[in-house]
Amino acid sequence: MAGWKKQNTKLKWKLATIMVITSLLTIMFIVPSIIVLPFNGPSDESQASIESIPASSQETTEIELESPFHVNVLRTQQNLVEEIPLENYVVHVVASEMPADFELEALKAQALAARTYIVRFLMHGGTEDLPGGADVTDTVQHQVYKNNDELREVWGTDYHWKIDKVKEAVAATQGEIITHNNDPITPAFFSTSNGYTENSEDYWENELPYLRTVASPWDVEISPKYLDQRVFTKAQVEEQLGVSISGQQQNFEITRTESNRVAEIEFGNTTLSGREVREKLNLASNDFTIAKKNNHYVFTTKGYGHGVGMSQYGANGMAQEGKNYADIIKYYYQGTNIQALEQAAPTLVAKLN
Repeated sequence: MAGWKKQNTKLKWKLATIMVITSLLTIMFIVPSIIVLPFNGPSDESQASIESIPASSQETTEIELESPFHVNVLRTQQNLVEEIPLENYVVHVVASEMPADFELEALKAQALAARTYIVRFLMHGGTEDLPGGADVTDTVQHQVYKNNDELREVWGTDYHWKIDKVKEAVAATQGEIITHNNDPITPAFFSTSNGYTENSEDYWENELPYLRTVASPWDVEISPKYLDQRVFTKAQVEEQLGVSISGQQQNFEITRTESNRVAEIEFGNTTLSGREVREKLNLASNDFTIAKKNNHYVFTTKGYGHGVGMSQYGANGMAQEGKNYADIIKYYYQGTNIQALEQAAPTLVAKLN
């Protein structure tokens, strides 16, 4: 009996030892794999499930935009017409016309300009006979418009935050337009000034009371497009401008506008406007100087665009200083007001609704 108890005790010790060793082996080999596995990334199965998530569930934050009517946009590349709700149209115009990393208040000002443009255009009727019942094109002929796929291609991985930011700007100004004497204005805008904006009649024919020259010093400080140079041979200048330049001529008679842009310039016996020179030579602006170097002419420009109305980089500079979109609008469009679309253009809303 004593021998059996002794043998039984030894057996218990052996079993206990085996259990301890088994536990240790479990800790050594199985537990580390449990700890490491989550950091090894998803398995093939889980990766497949991530990739198969429908695109709709990866869309940006939806912001409710109510539109009183649609805009028929001719997509020039596809040669088809898209019917787009007004506020969605404004979102995509702003996204296409102004850098989305600009200040929110600058984007809001751009939203008002875009909305006012299309409202005025529809009120007064377009001059073009566009196919398919289109109101406007998607080009600079009217306002640049890119859809979501096109913006994704341009913005890449920045698409989501950029489109959300633009939508926020448009939603904050929903239904607002710029008016002068209760009529929607011609909301001209451009990229970068030479330090001043241009009077409308100094670039176009019509004098508009709200498109007056104002100082825009922010452009000089922050715009990468403020200065540019283009070099032409004497033959290129003569051919593209349709002028004859004396081989000895180094200086040109130039008269300038109030904003220091070129009003007129003499090439021999030919006088051209600064706008003509800019457009024929594809210069960044009509504020330019000319320097002759050997048989070449160097055109140095200040600013980018026609210079009339709101400077986009100027608007961004104002926003950086704490100005809101109403401040920006009323500064660049002198004597104007911000009104609700239904109040300023009730006939148009009723007609197109």
